Amino acid sequence: MLDLWLSGFLGLMQVRELAFLGIGMAIGVVFGAIPGLGGATALALLMPLTYGLEPFTALALSGGVMGAIPMGGSITAILLNAPGAAPNAATCLDGYPLAQQGKAGLAIGAAASANSLGGIIGTISVLAVLPVAKQLVLLFGPPEFFLMTIFALVTVASASRRQLLRGLITGGLGLMISFIGYSDVIGGERFTFGTDYLWDGINIVPALIGLFAVAEMINLSAKGGTVSRAVGTVVVTRMWSGVLETFKHLGTVLRGSLIGTLIGAIPGESGTVAAFLSYSLTVQASKDPGSFGKGNIEGVIAPEAAINAKDGSALIPTIAFGIPSGAEMAVFLGILILHGMQPGPLMLMNNQREIYGLVWALTASCLLASSVGLLFVRPLALITLIDADILAPLVLCVAFVGSFSVNGEIENVIVTAVFGILGYLMIRFDYPRLTVVIALVLGNTTERSFRQSMAMSDGDWSIFVHRGTSLVIIASIALTLALPLLRVLVRRARSPA
Repeated sequence: MLDLWLSGFLGLMQVRELAFLGIGMAIGVVFGAIPGLGGATALALLMPLTYGLEPFTALALSGGVMGAIPMGGSITAILLNAPGAAPNAATCLDGYPLAQQGKAGLAIGAAASANSLGGIIGTISVLAVLPVAKQLVLLFGPPEFFLMTIFALVTVASASRRQLLRGLITGGLGLMISFIGYSDVIGGERFTFGTDYLWDGINIVPALIGLFAVAEMINLSAKGGTVSRAVGTVVVTRMWSGVLETFKHLGTVLRGSLIGTLIGAIPGESGTVAAFLSYSLTVQASKDPGSFGKGNIEGVIAPEAAINAKDGSALIPTIAFGIPSGAEMAVFLGILILHGMQPGPLMLMNNQREIYGLVWALTASCLLASSVGLLFVRPLALITLIDADILAPLVLCVAFVGSFSVNGEIENVIVTAVFGILGYLMIRFDYPRLTVVIALVLGNTTERSFRQSMAMSDGDWSIFVHRGTSLVIIASIALTLALPLLRVLVRRARSPA
């Protein structure tokens, strides 16, 4: 195992890989600092640009982006009360009050150091689990993989709490879209409407660019104004005092990191869940819970440690089962497929060097982003003050050019535009986009696993309940679907008549 760790580390320590890691880190900090963009949008825009890169280099670039996003989001969350990414919303609760008290530097220093420590703990957890994951995946056959894809869709749909039905609807829509094109299983074309372009199905790269980058820019243009809607100048001082505060609260860092690691390994659960759960448990464990929301430094440390620890453990379901744990990992799954790496047992056996290199890239990017964030916090804060009339056209141009460059087909641009409009409508009417992404990515796996299971059993549906693993997954699906109803019943039981 140490040989694999060393192989991945040495592979990353090449000039080209380090250069692309640095580029990814810089992009991650910038996209993380812009509310509404985040890692999914950054990876969607970069996906076509990685087409000509070696797989290891592409993973170094992707790891650089994913490891740096949390730091960029924490800067704007603290300075302007405008979280760059959804998980950083928990940081706003105490980070912005600290900035209002003239302690913005203290909060940013604490966020940067908590990010780094959380990332390191997350890395250790991934390196410990990956060797076991190989044996775990070998216990899964086609019936189990089919059930796992259904479990992933149900879990993601239920993760939005009050949007279970909407999540299931958009998941079903994503599955229908994924069935477009020529089917190797049944040997025929489906829903191509005589268009040669659709024989290969919907290209995942232009679709993701539309759902995230284009949709967010349409939404920003519709709102108008600046991204953050904040005015004024923020004084940033005492950053190193914040670093020291983090080491004074190592228990909070450890608790947040463990929560982030556990949440990240669950398909469908996002960094937002990890951040707010870490924050709430820290409040409950505090001797002075009334100080939270008014500028308690632990309210910054706890969510930031959880966010970065989550990024490492989120690789486990993505790589081992091909089931992304969030929108960012769903887009990253597309990058893996684009470079010929099929997540699952084959990747764990044939691409171990790339996997360990990616883990090291995430950790290095996290540490570098924290350092860069401390050095360039002032100019980074100005990004959120860019007017939508300037920012949106720039991002849209990059999006459509990137979509066309995937394989030089103008139909890609049309797909991006259609999915951009679809994504905006989903934002406008509050429908989750993550279930569409995961259904698009997992559609082929779902169908193939189902067909293989039916062929193995000569059409006998009992194959899905023959093994203990299948029964556990079925019970998990049933429990996940029942949880919203149980929450309603408990809420009614506790409420006064």
